[in-house]
Amino acid sequence: MTDLQSRGLRLVDDSAGAPSRRGGAGPSDHKAVVVDGRTIMVPVHTGSAAASPFQLGAPGPDGRATLRRNDTAVAQITFPKTPRFYKLQTFDGVPYWQIAQLHGSDVLATTVLQTCIRYGRRSTSCQFCAIGESLAHGRTVNRKTPQQLAEVARAAVLLDGIRHMVMTTGTPNFTDRGAQILCESTFAVKAANPDLPIQAQCEPPDDPAWFTRLKAAGVDSLGMHLEAVTPEVRQRIMPGKAEVDLDAYMKAFADSVAVFGRGQVSTYILAGLGDTREAILSMCEQLIGLGVYPFVVPFVPISGTPLENHAAPDPQFMRELLQPLGKMLVAGGLRSADIKAGCGRCGACSSLSAYEK
Repeated sequence: MTDLQSRGLRLVDDSAGAPSRRGGAGPSDHKAVVVDGRTIMVPVHTGSAAASPFQLGAPGPDGRATLRRNDTAVAQITFPKTPRFYKLQTFDGVPYWQIAQLHGSDVLATTVLQTCIRYGRRSTSCQFCAIGESLAHGRTVNRKTPQQLAEVARAAVLLDGIRHMVMTTGTPNFTDRGAQILCESTFAVKAANPDLPIQAQCEPPDDPAWFTRLKAAGVDSLGMHLEAVTPEVRQRIMPGKAEVDLDAYMKAFADSVAVFGRGQVSTYILAGLGDTREAILSMCEQLIGLGVYPFVVPFVPISGTPLENHAAPDPQFMRELLQPLGKMLVAGGLRSADIKAGCGRCGACSSLSAYEK
């Protein structure tokens, strides 16, 4: 799984399984596949995927396809099915798939606000981000209303067995940084789906009182994403977001864990942007000490971004990073299976949870 996610996958039949997307908000340029009973997201539309030693044949009548590495069969793979809720539309005529998408096999994910104050200028935008591409190509709508989100979530739970939901957002301002939008959206979804666990994701708001408000609105777990862990890499890769420095993130992590509890706050770390293995593990040690789950994933270059030709991390680098991190998580009492909702619980974008065993 680690090799697949670093090297990518060449597909004989791109139409197999749930549809994949080129460019746009992530996970993009991926295909969801099931390996040994576990759903993972594997790059299929990137440069590294085009040169990958892994090739997947067309699925047979039983839905299984043969995975080959350098022409040697190594596994049988299946695909999550295209969700039934994709065929529906909201009461006001918007296709459900433009409101929210299936991630992995049982996660409903949406970008509540598809614009960001940092995105318009490359001097401030995150170089890996393609949030505006989905909107520009008509694959989504700019603002998903609370009513639309509640309606789609209800259908996804009833028709496709969705088990948890992720709500992220572009950053709309320099104060609450999206927390207010997430509160409104979560409240509506929980009113229609009271048993659906929800993770909200945003930059650290300026006032820690927002953590209590998010919790009261129904948010079960919170994601605040570092992406990179050293000031030098953060400034180079995401100059605007780096203005919220590491000290501000660490304070926000401590404040939010006090509200949501250990293991219910997480952060995304993209391995392969320039941070060393030692720097990432050192940051992860601090995060685990605070009760924050560090979800470390291999960087995937997305089409249409300044980093679209950036190399994916070497599989050996990922193994040497994820193996000790898995042990650190177990020792710290943080496991992906204990997260109520979100990317860490899903785990499809990284093989990290396999190293927790």
